[in-house]
Amino acid sequence: MKYVGAHVSASGGVENAPVNAHEIGAKAFALFTRNQRQWKSSPLTKSSIALFAENCEKYGYKPFQVLPHDSYLINLGHPEQEGLDKSREAFLDEMTRCQQLGLDRLNFHPGGSLGKISDEDCLRIIAESINITLDKTRGVIAVIENTAGQGNNLGFKFEQIGFIISLVEDKSRVGVCIDTCHSFAAGYDLTSDEAFSDTFNQFEQTIGFQYLKGMHINDSKKGLSSRVDRHDSLGKGTLGLDVFKRLMHDPRFDDIPLILETPDETIWKEEIALLYNL
Repeated sequence: MKYVGAHVSASGGVENAPVNAHEIGAKAFALFTRNQRQWKSSPLTKSSIALFAENCEKYGYKPFQVLPHDSYLINLGHPEQEGLDKSREAFLDEMTRCQQLGLDRLNFHPGGSLGKISDEDCLRIIAESINITLDKTRGVIAVIENTAGQGNNLGFKFEQIGFIISLVEDKSRVGVCIDTCHSFAAGYDLTSDEAFSDTFNQFEQTIGFQYLKGMHINDSKKGLSSRVDRHDSLGKGTLGLDVFKRLMHDPRFDDIPLILETPDETIWKEEIALLYNL
């Protein structure tokens, strides 16, 4: 079964996210469990935690249908100790919040070298950051999102993600989120049956579908191999609707959260319906 949703607002408290998801007909949702643009946030209250669980149960959302996203500030491969320490502290807080909420996965951007260290050294630091955090938490999968490869951001090649996973000690607690826009921008064509098949054959051979824990469903404003991360509404960008029809008909993408991050949230309800109609 396909579980399609969107990255909904948790304004006013995390307990509002499942309500907002239900209102747009979502069968899955993403949220920020804290302010994504600040290093520190107030702890979750017992009331918010209880209401979140209550609302998830009320609207039928189980942990595997929820894909929280961490702060955009975090860089688990930061080349400087101060920045790395802040990122690791914030990431641990994010993972702990997911644990408190009874969620089983956290999506994150792996990080970048800032042009100050080699790509391999950066990837090793990212893996070390994951290992440190997994050792201090329980039950939450660290889900690496592929990037578009802007600037010095890593994780845009399947091989880079595979290398990180190879260095993670507890492989039962590491996973991958594939963003359709990022994949296309990074050079993975999805726009024909053959290209789609080739791309996901590469994914299977390099990473493996057993690690796929979620997807971000976005069209792209920019072209193939642009290395520019600019999302577009479904069917309005350079990917086109056929990509999403292939996804919706492919059983390899069943039973994971398929999350819209398209730019016009006023049409998320229509985009969710469109994907199911496809």
